[in-house]
Amino acid sequence: MGQPCGSPEINSKIGFLPEESYLYRFLNGEETLYFYGRLFKIPHRDLKKRVPLLLDTVGLDNKARKRKLREYSKGMARRIGLAQALINDPDLILLDEPTTGLDPIGTREMKDLIVSLKNQGKTVILCSHLLADVQDVCERVTILFRGRQQDLSGRGERQYTGYIRDILQVRNVAQVEAKGLTPQQTEELQQFLNRLGTNAAVTHPTTTLEELFIQIVRDQSGSGTYTSSDT
Repeated sequence: MGQPCGSPEINSKIGFLPEESYLYRFLNGEETLYFYGRLFKIPHRDLKKRVPLLLDTVGLDNKARKRKLREYSKGMARRIGLAQALINDPDLILLDEPTTGLDPIGTREMKDLIVSLKNQGKTVILCSHLLADVQDVCERVTILFRGRQQDLSGRGERQYTGYIRDILQVRNVAQVEAKGLTPQQTEELQQFLNRLGTNAAVTHPTTTLEELFIQIVRDQSGSGTYTSSDT
């Protein structure tokens, strides 16, 4: 950002969610955000608007935000930790294992929030060993092994960072998608592929277990909307 690393001006533009958030356990959710907001010298009138908005954003309801942090579950602690990381409206956000301790709906909400931060023009650096989460939200990735960046090109070139769509694409496999085929049409398609002499099979795509879970909860809720409190 054009300033020396570690300078107070730069630190004020960074949000950080560590793997373990060591927050003051005797404060409640609201008090926690007001406390960190004052550290950033955010005017009280701005905090009165920002604190409830952030608590709503991370999914802490009116009851949860009044509870002491020592009573928080691991998932709730991740939520208030993320809200604390966003209190200063940072330009750069560092997230370390942000979905740890969250249930499937909480995980989806966290990933949706990360995508929304990107859409707001913020830079998000996500570190996680849950690679499915990384694949869902990240545009570019780099893989670390034993503290070193690994080649992602697959050809021995020094390409350490790549776009998801490029590094995961299997280039020697062609894929055709079609909806509404009858069993007869499916059989005719397989026969056509066999005549081409290709080693091809007609199969059906699969969804993910997360998508299936979210769909079941959405259907059971009836309204089409859901929160982590529904689980």
